[in-house]
Amino acid sequence: MCLLVYLCTKKSPFLMAAKINIFSGSATANLGEKIAQSFGVELGKSSVVRFADGEFQPSFEENIRGTDVFLIQSTHAPSDNLFELLMLIDAARRASAKTIVAVIPYFGYARQDRKDKPRVSIAAKLVANLLSAAGVNRIIALDLHADQIQGFFDVPVDHLYASSVFIPYLKTLHQPELIFASPDTGGTRRAGSYAKYFHTNFVICYKHRSKPNEVAKMRLVGDVKGKDVILLDDIVDTGGTLCKAAEIIMENGATSVRAMVTHALLSGNARENIENSALLELIVTDTIPVTLESPKIRVLSTADLFAEVIRRLKKRESISSLFKF
Repeated sequence: MCLLVYLCTKKSPFLMAAKINIFSGSATANLGEKIAQSFGVELGKSSVVRFADGEFQPSFEENIRGTDVFLIQSTHAPSDNLFELLMLIDAARRASAKTIVAVIPYFGYARQDRKDKPRVSIAAKLVANLLSAAGVNRIIALDLHADQIQGFFDVPVDHLYASSVFIPYLKTLHQPELIFASPDTGGTRRAGSYAKYFHTNFVICYKHRSKPNEVAKMRLVGDVKGKDVILLDDIVDTGGTLCKAAEIIMENGATSVRAMVTHALLSGNARENIENSALLELIVTDTIPVTLESPKIRVLSTADLFAEVIRRLKKRESISSLFKF
């Protein structure tokens, strides 16, 4: 009876909501700081000890027992970023965290979501298995390369869209002749969704690759004459596809062409490709730290979006309502 009275008091620790702790991995420390600031808490204290042979050991430098832990880390190259996230999840589980949510702004290896030739790995599924085995309870990711990757997980996945970041910026451009374009057939749905929202049309660039990161042929399907074109994609790597698409679009009579891409890998000769291209502007997000400086590159922050999603998870509110578009 005394125990029941104790449990019913407002001061009972058993009835208190779990505290939220937001931590960031090494790959996205700056974004993690912004997310924590937007959410209204201090970024959790963690550290990574590196040994002479390259081995490393991440650790939490504060008590997380019984708390809801959110780990911010993109899994772009090198693979140490992915392994650091796995080790942080394992450490949080062993430190008795109540729940562990992996916030993965950029889900690496997502382009390997199927067997496109014999005797290759489906790496996206492998990464999903690794995260589950480490002990994650939930995944938050932004603009997965393929929607079906959500099905690779046996834990809940909140799939966010960069449209809530891009659309406000698009509205500031005030372009009456706006039209959207997909640099390949795989992005048709994305281009169609933007076109429907802005009550305009979209075109498609059909491409054929001879090998990875190299476009052999490309053709434009649709009319862009006199239009201000926005190329949409989820990943820009070397920029070869976007730059080729921009060239073809301008050759077909477009007034201007911009590219709007969620994840900026910007590898190899990306800077040279972009600066020498017909692109007026490349708009990307900060899911991956953008170290490449160019007057053509504009970076939009996703911090407020992730902070709002964490807030809604805590309050058990709808997340899908953020993306009615």
